[in-house]
Amino acid sequence: MKKRLVGVVLLVLAGGPLAAQEFPPGYVDPAPLLAAVAEEVGEADLRCIAFSGNGFAAAVGQTFDNSYNIDWPRIDALANYTRVIDWENETSVETFDRQPGLAPASWKYGLGWQSGTPTQARTRQTHVTNGAHSWHMDGDGPPVAVHPELAEVYRLDLWLNPHGFLKAARLPGANPVAFWRWEQIEKGRDGNVVAPEKMHVVAITMFGKYRVDATINSGNQIQRIKTTVNIPALGDFNIEHESTNQIPIGSVKWPTEWHSHHGWDDNWQFYRQSTGHNAYGGTFADIRPNECGDPVPVPESVAAADWSIEVTVDEIADGVYRLGGGPANSYMVEFDSFVAVFEAPGDEERSLAVIERITELAPGKPIRWVIVSHPHFDHIGGLRTYLHIGSTIVTHILNLDFLNHDVLTYEPRTIKPDIVSKWPPTELAEGYNYEAVQENYVITDNSRILRVYYVQPLRHVAGMLMAYLPSERIAFQAALFDTHEPPRPAQLPSMRALHTQVERMGLDVETLAPVHGEPVPWSEFLAALEQLEQ
Repeated sequence: MKKRLVGVVLLVLAGGPLAAQEFPPGYVDPAPLLAAVAEEVGEADLRCIAFSGNGFAAAVGQTFDNSYNIDWPRIDALANYTRVIDWENETSVETFDRQPGLAPASWKYGLGWQSGTPTQARTRQTHVTNGAHSWHMDGDGPPVAVHPELAEVYRLDLWLNPHGFLKAARLPGANPVAFWRWEQIEKGRDGNVVAPEKMHVVAITMFGKYRVDATINSGNQIQRIKTTVNIPALGDFNIEHESTNQIPIGSVKWPTEWHSHHGWDDNWQFYRQSTGHNAYGGTFADIRPNECGDPVPVPESVAAADWSIEVTVDEIADGVYRLGGGPANSYMVEFDSFVAVFEAPGDEERSLAVIERITELAPGKPIRWVIVSHPHFDHIGGLRTYLHIGSTIVTHILNLDFLNHDVLTYEPRTIKPDIVSKWPPTELAEGYNYEAVQENYVITDNSRILRVYYVQPLRHVAGMLMAYLPSERIAFQAALFDTHEPPRPAQLPSMRALHTQVERMGLDVETLAPVHGEPVPWSEFLAALEQLEQ
């Protein structure tokens, strides 16, 4: 029996009769495609790679206006960038220099922007992935753990390069499939019409849920790798890496030019309004094959990080509560027969926990309204959850098309289905789910009044709303003045816009309630504004 099994294995490895396989029309055998690419780039001779250069990074989900097909905003360059990828140990170490004070320290590039987390304070940034764990360091500061869902995306990114993809295709569960198609490259949109080229695509599955596609050109080189991940605001989200100018270094070829889209590259906006945005890229021409270094162990604090959801409750006035415990707050205002909520940040898990606390604080009262300050992705991840329980979403009219077209949909979510995609409410299809504000809006039961105001244009984002309780003299706002850390010059334009709006409407504010941080007296805001303007 053993001899017969050995014979079968040898026949398969040798491409004998048992290796023959029929493929349906349109599909081809992935094995020779992968073998040709592996030979072209010297994949067998590369255990790890180090490469350096300079690039750019853009904040995904942070556009000034999400209704246009424009790039994500480039916060700053990635100077002195170096990355070491070790596929055998499944580790990655990235270091780069970036101007402090402009972005959260936790943000690497692409996905991961989370306002309300500490702002980058040092120039040097380090991001490390080791298997299922990822962490970052601001300068020489302590390691700070990355949330497991984002850490999984960082782990996936280890393999989103030509050699990594080839190695991943051999992992258990990869199950490669291949097909061909004629591609017209950029379809001439950049002014250069390129004749159609026959391409092959090999698709594999990673971690049991991510489909990763590699496009192989006629020169047996992988020039594009695409996958789909989940983000709370949009659900299925496209990530596409392009790598070109593969240069030989000994027996290995590695690309020097990198370019990445985060979001669908849909110039005609057939699929989504928030599309086609460049997320990061650069020229990394200093390439050092098999320069691995020692694997970086997972720090004890990272391995032991507690990711349980905690919702803290602070009553700041009668029937007015701050629901905190994370990098972003929601605020609850109780009326006689219903509840209104200001802001739905984070994701479904966080929002369900907040909603549970609201039902304990105001039993039997529906959450009738949820006010959206602005459409940045980290501030709208919980909107669909409130929509599912019957809340009406109050947003500025500038955000309406984007939210209805991209966010508040019953489009299937394949990576992480949420409660709306599984069981969409009737109101979602019939349109009873929003109120569009132009200048102001009033929520009242003829006893308590909550006013919603449009904040005039500012650099941070278009379509910004704030809210105000006149009797309690409380103003609610997001990203205009944060109190989770000392005031910083980068926020000065937003602070000026808030001050102008309060003065223009003649609001008598006593307490300023931010989405990021704790409520503070209005006098503290004025003092900070005066200090920054000096």
